[in-house]
Amino acid sequence: MRTILYCDVSAAARVLLGIPKSKRAEMCARMLGEADLADRFLRRKGQVHPRWGNGTLLDAARRREMQAEASFDDADYCACFQEVLRAICRRPRSMFL
Repeated sequence: MRTILYCDVSAAARVLLGIPKSKRAEMCARMLGEADLADRFLRRKGQVHPRWGNGTLLDAARRREMQAEASFDDADYCACFQEVLRAICRRPRSMFL
């Protein structure tokens, strides 16, 4: 998977905002997995994956409906942002090389 930046986390959190709380962890893991597979595809084939993008979490998130950018005053957005960070921390470090 490509390097994860603030914009990747924010985009993924905006996707999570639009789905039920019970589905957020699963969706987050799915986006991270798709980004990883897309990055592998890009490195192997030299082209962007048609469904999952260019190997960034941002591109995986953009392929879904995203809510408007919220501020950290919004507790639900904070929870979504934290969910993304937790999911990133659970991933093996080898995924980010």
